[in-house]
Amino acid sequence: MLATIMIKAIFWDNDGVLVDTEPLYFSATRAVLAEAGVALSREAFIRISLEEGRSVFDLARDQGAAPDDLERLRRLRNHRYGELLASGMAALPGVEETLRALHGHCLMAIVTSSLREHFDIIHRHTGILKYFDFILTREDYQHTKPHPEPYLTALARSGLAPRQCLVVEDTRRGLRSAVEAGLGCAVIPNGLTHASDFSEARHVLSDVRQVAALLD
Repeated sequence: MLATIMIKAIFWDNDGVLVDTEPLYFSATRAVLAEAGVALSREAFIRISLEEGRSVFDLARDQGAAPDDLERLRRLRNHRYGELLASGMAALPGVEETLRALHGHCLMAIVTSSLREHFDIIHRHTGILKYFDFILTREDYQHTKPHPEPYLTALARSGLAPRQCLVVEDTRRGLRSAVEAGLGCAVIPNGLTHASDFSEARHVLSDVRQVAALLD
């Protein structure tokens, strides 16, 4: 049985936790890099982006791409990713059920590294934003995950103590951000991150529905 903790706020990651967008991000990034002559494997994407929190465009830089070329590749990737998202996204199984059960019992926020333009496309039809008290996207902080700033920003916005808050993540990058911010983290590994090291997590869950059991 999962141990309960006294929490008054849950800070949710978005991609991979609430919606299954990370495969689309990988697909768009891999395609753009391939056109630039850079091969991006699934394993490299997981290690560089989802675990270390670095840009996979470093691979192009290491092969001699100039800063202007890197910026062009990023813009192209962002455009293609947006096109993939526009085909329609739904919340992952169990997400709305869990959010509905928790709504009104604790403060809830989304803390994501996604650009706002992508976030808005993702949630155009998910119907779950009504459950959240506030939302922080990439534009709301200078440093993104694994830097602690995203979760420190959420903590300040909540007005609560770190021990009163729980983060829900799916990547080592996000876990590091939470831990560095002094927050406990529950990790729900996904298809891309199931082999990562989550030993620093307070809980490793197999299903989003288990989050509700952590609320005292």
